[in-house]
Amino acid sequence: MTRRLLLILLAISAISVARAQTAPLSIVLPPRLLANAQATLAILGGDGHLAPGVIVDIGNGQHVTTDATGRARFTAPPDGAFIAKTQGVSAAALVDVVSPGAASSLALSIAPDVSQHDRFTICGSGLSEDVTADHVTINGDAAFVLGASPVCAVVLPQTRTLAGAAKIEIDAAGAHASGSTSLVALDFVRPNPPLQPGRKGKLFVRAEGTVDALRIVVENHSPDVIRFIRGDVQLLRTSGSARNQAPIDVQAIRSGNFSFHARILPPPDPARAIRYLAIAESLVPKNQSNMRRALKTIATHLARQPRDAAKSRAAVEDLAASTPASSLHTLLDAAAGCL
Repeated sequence: MTRRLLLILLAISAISVARAQTAPLSIVLPPRLLANAQATLAILGGDGHLAPGVIVDIGNGQHVTTDATGRARFTAPPDGAFIAKTQGVSAAALVDVVSPGAASSLALSIAPDVSQHDRFTICGSGLSEDVTADHVTINGDAAFVLGASPVCAVVLPQTRTLAGAAKIEIDAAGAHASGSTSLVALDFVRPNPPLQPGRKGKLFVRAEGTVDALRIVVENHSPDVIRFIRGDVQLLRTSGSARNQAPIDVQAIRSGNFSFHARILPPPDPARAIRYLAIAESLVPKNQSNMRRALKTIATHLARQPRDAAKSRAAVEDLAASTPASSLHTLLDAAAGCL
């Protein structure tokens, strides 16, 4: 091998390593934890694969490192919220306090529609914090359990699991339970004929596997090729019925390939959002009375008008946008994610 070729290969290797190091990580947390009980989190790399050897800050000066499977065990705090941080990203989960006489039988709660290709949450009671002890199947296909607590598990369907009605079964700690949902495939219908640079048109997101109207978030990953006229991250609602789709107004910037990502939002959970807002309010500095007042106003509106979640979500997102990266920002993001 010539010295020049060796230098070229080393340069390519360095670029690959740099991209791997700078690719954003994501933290997978069960959305609810049990006070003082163990739970399991997972770290996903920018490629979507589990990432071993990642150090995670879990608060109070404590850290855990993901094992060879990309997961780490930790103990939940006695109350409030748990926040995990690593490499510029963070995630939060609420901590449930359960009385000693609470039921421990296995029971499940699942959103009526979940993504065929993305992780989703199953909550209830009687689950195991050990991901290897929670055996989940979807229409008979074993699902991958990413993270877990005694009250929630985060699972990922296999790629071969088909869209449509789905029976979920869990075996945990010797108990068995089942539930049902719909696995939904979100696909993009591209304009035909293709848009020419500078021209406007519509792109459609089509939902297969359910006739329910869905709330979805769509992200444009190629803004240099095609522009979403109302913003590159949009909250949409599909039409429902057999032709279940949502339009996006777009404008072609130049010729080339483009990519998007769409995900289903679970049904709004105002009660969880109010809990996050209360915890967030406790972190607001005393000299920021306007922020505390805004949080109280949003929480009060949610309590009185729980069906007006979209307006409250927008208000929380506005507050988060003006809040620097911090535990407060993480809690605001978590509250918005509940709405």
